[in-house]
Amino acid sequence: MNWTMKTFDELTNRELYAILRLRNQVFIVEQVPYQDLDRLDFEALHLFSLDEEGEAVAYIRIFPKGVAFEAASVGRVCVRADKRRQGIAAEMLDLALKHLDEVMKEPLCHISAQRYLVDFYAGRGFVPVGEGYLEDGLPHIGMERKRPEK
Repeated sequence: MNWTMKTFDELTNRELYAILRLRNQVFIVEQVPYQDLDRLDFEALHLFSLDEEGEAVAYIRIFPKGVAFEAASVGRVCVRADKRRQGIAAEMLDLALKHLDEVMKEPLCHISAQRYLVDFYAGRGFVPVGEGYLEDGLPHIGMERKRPEK
């Protein structure tokens, strides 16, 4: 996979369109209608991979502390349906966490995880925190990961 990381202002119109198209397909068409465009994109780093046709294959947002949550965070983790179960999400999440750990030096990452993905995130060092809750009608739980000691 070829990965690109950009701020919102660095994204080209075509990259932004490809990202929003993938997010729309995964989070709205496949799951539930909700307001995906939450103004947090302006503060995020956007890590993504496009195929040869310029369509987004995978995408994740990365936030410093104090933007989405008190701690640093990642979100909108998605992979195109035809590319799932190939380890792409794990590779992408690992790159995002490496950036949080090594570049941003963030000590803690907090996420709002869909309940069915708890094991996936646990495999990357996240542990559940607090009680479960509904977010946009879907079961979620908070999870946190501390930066590994070197």
